[in-house]
Amino acid sequence: DQLAKKKTMFLMVWWVLPRAVSGLVAPTMKAATVEQVSSSAPAMLERERYIASNRFEPRAGKAAAFEARWANRKSRLATLEGFRYFTLLRRVPLEDVVGERGAQAMGGGEKGKKEKYSYKSFTIWETKNDFDAWRNGEAFVEAHGGKGIGNFLKAMVSSLQVLKGPPTPAFYDGLLHLALPPVEDSSKKIEGGWRVVEADGVNTLPSENFIAANKFTIRAGAEAAFEDRWATREGSLTDMPGFKSFTMLRRDGPADNDPLGDDFNYQSFTVWQDKKAFMNWRNSQSFKDAHGSGNKKNQDKKATTPPPWVKPPQVEFWEGVLELTSPQGA
Repeated sequence: DQLAKKKTMFLMVWWVLPRAVSGLVAPTMKAATVEQVSSSAPAMLERERYIASNRFEPRAGKAAAFEARWANRKSRLATLEGFRYFTLLRRVPLEDVVGERGAQAMGGGEKGKKEKYSYKSFTIWETKNDFDAWRNGEAFVEAHGGKGIGNFLKAMVSSLQVLKGPPTPAFYDGLLHLALPPVEDSSKKIEGGWRVVEADGVNTLPSENFIAANKFTIRAGAEAAFEDRWATREGSLTDMPGFKSFTMLRRDGPADNDPLGDDFNYQSFTVWQDKKAFMNWRNSQSFKDAHGSGNKKNQDKKATTPPPWVKPPQVEFWEGVLELTSPQGA
């Protein structure tokens, strides 16, 4: 039995360690960043934020335990240079928001369909250099089990008890960033740069925000036009009750070989106070203006301009827990 346990431990370390380490490194190649655009190419929008994300799939019945691991971890994230915003996202089925018909119209709602991941971390940094400084610093080590290979392996083995596999990272440039100043909330207690939340590992945490995301796979050469289309669209999110922030995410690195099949290279990402606030916006004139149905000029432009994407956009909904915002806002 001891020999079998040692063999199993060796295989787990052999499989997890290289993947875990590779997941800590943001890509050096850029498929759509300002630095690589040639002088003859259409102008791309400049990066305004840098976003680091990790995707997770807990084992059956381990969702609450997974959230508790995040809630009880040692972290001083909010004290770090360049930190702006964090939330741990929990997937919300499309049909829970827009009904079965709406979900089917959005390309989802298939019975029996299982998503490849149901959680993801979402961290906004002021710059990519700020993210790199955290990734290479002591705060990162503390948040991932502490110093020493023994502590690291202990954290990895503990993760495997609640996760089906190692986390899968993805990185983005944040464009057209828009955020309201944070509202002081005494119920969100923070100590040492991290949230203080009761997490028993049995019950999942209460949601603290609602996210509507739209994923786009933009064809090569149409990226600048797509960005301009968003930069010039009508509609005022900041006037809507419950709006928190918006960011257009541009994939930092190639997306066509994503291990989870997330082959999109852009994603609109809007944070709302709750689902009610999102639905209020969805039924508003602001929504109609932003989607070209509010005035004839937008309707005519939409009718004559072919879409820049190679397949229909894909909608996702999330609810966030452990929300953490810098005093400067997202």
